[in-house]
Amino acid sequence: MNWDRIEGNWKQLKGEALSQWGKLTNDDLDVAEGNREKLVGRVQERYGIAKDEAERQVDDFANRM
Repeated sequence: MNWDRIEGNWKQLKGEALSQWGKLTNDDLDVAEGNREKLVGRVQERYGIAKDEAERQVDDFANRM
């Protein structure tokens, strides 16, 4: 799924994102609003991982949707 579709369906996909990244809060996901870069930043911040690893995880998530 491309990011335009993810942004458009973000309210429905938030539950999937919460199950993928349990450390993220609803507020984190509200701030991200389906924006890839914002989501990468939140994942990186909450999990203390490198940006390239966070990007890989977010891209894997998008590919599964």
